[in-house]
Amino acid sequence: MPIALYALTAGAFGIGVTEFVIMGLLLDVSADLGVSISAAGLLISGYALGVVVGAPLLGALTGRLPRKTLLLALMVVFTVGNFACALAPDYWTLMAARVLTAFAHASFFGVGSVVATGLVAPNRKASAIALMFTGLTVANILGVPFGTWLGQAYGWRSTFLAVTLVGVVAFAVIALLVPRDDPAPTGEEEHNSEGTLAVLGRRPVLLGLLTTVLSWVGVFAAFTYLAPILTRVTGFSEAAVSPILLVFGGGLVAGNLLGGRLADKHLAPTVIGTLIALSAILFLMTAAIHQPIAAIIAVGLLGAAAFATVAPLQMWVLEKARGAGQGLASSFNIAAFNLGNAIGAWLGGFVIDHGPGLGAVPLVAGLVPLAALGVVLMALRLERGRAIGAPAPAQC
Repeated sequence: MPIALYALTAGAFGIGVTEFVIMGLLLDVSADLGVSISAAGLLISGYALGVVVGAPLLGALTGRLPRKTLLLALMVVFTVGNFACALAPDYWTLMAARVLTAFAHASFFGVGSVVATGLVAPNRKASAIALMFTGLTVANILGVPFGTWLGQAYGWRSTFLAVTLVGVVAFAVIALLVPRDDPAPTGEEEHNSEGTLAVLGRRPVLLGLLTTVLSWVGVFAAFTYLAPILTRVTGFSEAAVSPILLVFGGGLVAGNLLGGRLADKHLAPTVIGTLIALSAILFLMTAAIHQPIAAIIAVGLLGAAAFATVAPLQMWVLEKARGAGQGLASSFNIAAFNLGNAIGAWLGGFVIDHGPGLGAVPLVAGLVPLAALGVVLMALRLERGRAIGAPAPAQC
């Protein structure tokens, strides 16, 4: 793999830490800023909203920028946003800084995916995407625990200062290692039917985005409530949850790399297979969470199955968005992951409060990837229908 890919991995690591580290600092933030824990928790929701809004907004504003220039600009936004978080004098300033930082999230991973695929041979594209996303998985395993420890030991602001430094380093390595790309699109390319904005009206792209949303609704319906499931259903102590989550993180890394490798060989079968595996493991968790050893194994498998879908789903949308609109479609797919996260957290909470309860969350979560599978099969059938009808001039 080209060394430039590791520069993208460094940026992904910093963004991953920023997104998730706040979870371990909610008590510190709420005490320091004088807000409730639930209000501090909205800093997570605000970030997710920033990701979803940032994809179309920055996509429309930056569609003509060269990709390396855009990546560097996004790292500036990321770095400034984290520095503003560290200096925020009150809750609402911190919220605004979090949303600003989130704007860089979807566009960085979206444009980074396109850049990553352009750095490697055609049969290594999904693996290149997976390598970039390894930064996100390592952030969950190492960066978030370290950032939480740092914030608890020296104040939560120190964590955001540390992430600011990561942003500076990531900017430097991207500037040094990522090669220059083509200049901004010409007016002719911009108005082409395959152009930047037109790509979002294509049915295969929209079906790909829907597949991503549905698959990650299932993931986050279970993952959001993993800690209470382990303590209240399985019977683990609260102290045991963090080591078990390391098992989940190990699964993330393994599944991410495996999914990329398989997608390089057979993309559509890998998308189908990973969705089936994700659904099956969620169903198995329904029984496994009642036995400690089985629960730990299931948690690791859930991490592997969840991130085994990431590179294939990202590559799936890129394949459907050929042309100048790849960067925008790719960014929207990152927003689709985050939209799935938000809906999944709501779905899990609904099952707990108004449904069969905490123990049934994995069962309900397992149904949603099956809906994603149905969307994929429908998309493939539509593609076959178009391929059969393509030679007829009247259908062009």
